[in-house]
Amino acid sequence: MATTASSSSTIAGLTARAGDGAQQAFLLLRTVFTVAPIAFGLDKFFNLLADWPSYLAPFVDRLVPGTGQQAMYAVGVIEIVAGLLVAARPKYGAVVVAAWLAGIIVNLLLLGEFYDVALRDFGLLVGALALWRLASGRRPADRPRSAGS
Repeated sequence: MATTASSSSTIAGLTARAGDGAQQAFLLLRTVFTVAPIAFGLDKFFNLLADWPSYLAPFVDRLVPGTGQQAMYAVGVIEIVAGLLVAARPKYGAVVVAAWLAGIIVNLLLLGEFYDVALRDFGLLVGALALWRLASGRRPADRPRSAGS
């Protein structure tokens, strides 16, 4: 019996540690997918990190009204909103960020350049989907767990 009790506590200990790791992964991904879209969204107005209009495929540029820079202003607003949505409702914000990244990937592939950036953004898309899965398994903070859970 002592061995069984010891094994159970070890298993429980591993389960608790895995839960802590999942919580840490959730917080890390939530933080990154809040801060990065807001930072990149703000930079669409200043072009300090990159010349953002140069990343816009001509095909897409012809579809949207106005100049490439004006399109980047709209992109910036969408990115800021996506980051704020991840902060407030990560389960839904993560899906918005993943969809947004998919759009960026398609744009970069249409551009025919920046395949390295498209691959990086695919990795970010996978991270956003991981955040969605982690957030989907969480209970809302305002709804306490029942004693039997």
